[in-house]
Amino acid sequence: MKFKADEIASVIQKEIEDFRGEIETSEVGRVLEVGDGIARVYGLSSAMSGEMVEFSNGVRGQVFNLEENSVGIIIFGDYLAIAEGDEVRSTGTLLSIPVGDELLGRVVDPLGVPLDGKGPIVATESRPLEVAAPGVAARQPVTQPMATGIKAIDAMTPVGRGQRELIIGDRKTGKTAIAIDTILNQKGKDVICVYVGCGQRAATIAGVVNQLTEHGAMDYTVVVSASASDPAPLQYIAPYAGAAIAEHYMYQGKHTLVVYDDLSKQAQAYRQLSLLMRRPPGREAYPGDVFYCHSRLLERSARLSDELGGGSMTALPIIETLEGEVSAYIPTNVISITDGQIYLEPDLFFAGIRPAINVGISVSRVGGNAQTKATKSVSGSLRLDLAAFRELEAFAQMGTELDKATQAQLDRGYRMVELLKQPQFNPMPMADQVVSLYAGTKGFFDSVPIPQVQEAETEMLQFIHDQYPEITDKITETGKLEADTIEQLTSVLKTFVDQYLRKHA
Repeated sequence: MKFKADEIASVIQKEIEDFRGEIETSEVGRVLEVGDGIARVYGLSSAMSGEMVEFSNGVRGQVFNLEENSVGIIIFGDYLAIAEGDEVRSTGTLLSIPVGDELLGRVVDPLGVPLDGKGPIVATESRPLEVAAPGVAARQPVTQPMATGIKAIDAMTPVGRGQRELIIGDRKTGKTAIAIDTILNQKGKDVICVYVGCGQRAATIAGVVNQLTEHGAMDYTVVVSASASDPAPLQYIAPYAGAAIAEHYMYQGKHTLVVYDDLSKQAQAYRQLSLLMRRPPGREAYPGDVFYCHSRLLERSARLSDELGGGSMTALPIIETLEGEVSAYIPTNVISITDGQIYLEPDLFFAGIRPAINVGISVSRVGGNAQTKATKSVSGSLRLDLAAFRELEAFAQMGTELDKATQAQLDRGYRMVELLKQPQFNPMPMADQVVSLYAGTKGFFDSVPIPQVQEAETEMLQFIHDQYPEITDKITETGKLEADTIEQLTSVLKTFVDQYLRKHA
């Protein structure tokens, strides 16, 4: 084989032309001590708070504490593989996660590493986990509904796009069920959903993924998983990772929904890290800045101004209470940051009223602004009526004789409670909710026996869909309940109730 001198010369010439003299510099420190998911490192004198660092075995960490002679680092990954004296290299970058359409339908850990066995994620963009929340001028009021498909919520504590609505209650009262139903209800509405499982059992998160897959919701959903067996640092950053994934779409002008399930576990992980780092403990041994930990996360949810594309990010943080203690430290913190809460009560749940929403404590601070005109018109007095019914019910339990009007009000209340029950994984379209609530509040079910109310409602909606589809079509189209629609709906409901009672006589 002969060498061609001119070819070699041209290659060398090209290499010389393209040569850029660059020196890569990075600061290197040494591990002083390591354990429990944290490491103390000596020698990273110019490290920044929140900066990403890399250990000699490839595990990543984040600068958490800046002290006089050392740096406290939280380790994302197997800290048992790190030993005293190991090298730590600064990267000069903030902790980031891959973002974009490549993540849709995937289950990832808070660093963007896939956990679903479907191969690597080749994302072209990444985004820092911690970003400053949009300012006052960058936002606009919440005016568009983010329908959950759950009658009781859409009627009484409506959620709007860009809102932060807390779901709070004891364990096993249906908090995650509400969040999943809301995700399922976004099907076909061009909303990207992110579910963050933080500190949950791995089996629970797997169950959520199965349900989302079964109902075809994984096409527009990303699941970020930091289960109870993951180290505290991963549980701490999981919600920020979810927020970063959703934010990517929000700044593109799209609408997103992010569920943090749940923030009480994240606060516990943060408490663990802070105590290990010897930060001074405050109330309930939480560090003083645990409020800031949640506020900087939830403030990132917003509806952006039209100049910034008008995208939105709606947050449904979940908080688990102990024995219904809503006034504990973390619940009160998060209640004060959010725009309302949905409080789920164990007593109602065990009485078979599901979703077990306590109407008295639950509130939406956006209110009717986040409802369509049709929903607003049928649910206006619903909250007050139900609250009055609960009082009357307590009064009637004393065995007092009631006058006719009070008895009628009680009977109507029992039927409305039945009507607001809804099975899981069965979100209801807005028009169907309007028809159902109209029928209930106007007394069309008053003659139907209480145990048959739910069955009658199902048959009624089927009857309208089959024979008078123009009613629901018009409500969906206009978002209003107009006079002619009301007239038609009233006569149709009368016909249906007569038929139903004759059939079940």
